[in-house]
Parts: sequence; C-alpha cells; structure tokens
Amino acid sequence: MQQLKGESASMTKKIELIQLSQRKLLGHGLSSCNLDELHEIDSQLERSLHSIRARKAQLMMEQIEHLKSKERLLREENAKLSHKLNEKEVVTYGSQSSQSSDMDVETALFIGLPERRCS
Repeated sequence: MQQLKGESASMTKKIELIQLSQRKLLGHGLSSCNLDELHEIDSQLERSLHSIRARKAQLMMEQIEHLKSKERLLREENAKLSHKLNEKEVVTYGSQSSQSSDMDVETALFIGLPERRCS
C-alpha cells in the first residue's frame, strides 16, 4: 500500500512537470525561467519546428506526385476521347457525303425572259 502511494506521488509530480514544461513551450510562465532554460526551450522549439516543416514538405511532395499522376491519367483520357470524337466525325462526314451524292439534283440557270413553251 505504501508503495502505491509513493508511485502515485511520483506520477503526480511527473504530470506537474510535464504540464509546466508544456506551458513554457506555449510561452506561458516564462518569467521564472533563467537564460539557460530559455535557450533550452528555444532549442526544443527549433527542433520541433524543423520536424514539422520536414513533415509538411513531405506531405506536399506526396500531394504533388499524386496530382501529377492524376493529371497524366486525365490527359490520357482526354486524348482517348478526342480520338474517339475524331473517328465519329469522320464516320458522320463520310455518311453525309454518300447521302448527299445520292441526292444530287441537276439545276440550270437561265438568264433572260422566260420562253413560252408549247404543249
């Protein structure tokens, strides 16, 4: 029982120290810090900031690669659709040409007064 009380007191002390450290890292309660403690806090923040920036850069590079891959797929799909459209236009134009040649009509242009025709 005595051992559990000791462990509990030790854990409580550790929690208080961690909370104090957290407050200092957030910029609260710095008035009690000496110069060495402030340098240590500054170093911790610099390391954390470096780690955060590295992770951010990694995520951005992964996102760029993902977007490049997506762009490539969209370009390929666009090329396929353009090719398909061109094929349909050629087929449509070809069928219109054959239909229009079947429907050729002979026309003549006469300039002048109309002639009287005898029936």
